[in-house]
Amino acid sequence: MRNTAVIMNEGMRYLLEKLGTLETEIFISHILREPFDYTKWRRDNLYANMSLHELNQKAAQYSKEHPFRQKESAM
Repeated sequence: MRNTAVIMNEGMRYLLEKLGTLETEIFISHILREPFDYTKWRRDNLYANMSLHELNQKAAQYSKEHPFRQKESAM
């Protein structure tokens, strides 16, 4: 398992790459300001309009496209 600093650095790089500096700052400030339960949000919003069959298909496709591999640095 990777340590927290490595995970935080990778997460920040991803946010900056996908959102840019300004939107990353907005995202982080909102998360810090508002009580936020990611697990509840994900359950209530992310898959709300998706049937179990659709979710299963998406999970299977993701698994094919992103096979699990442990990184050398994580060992």
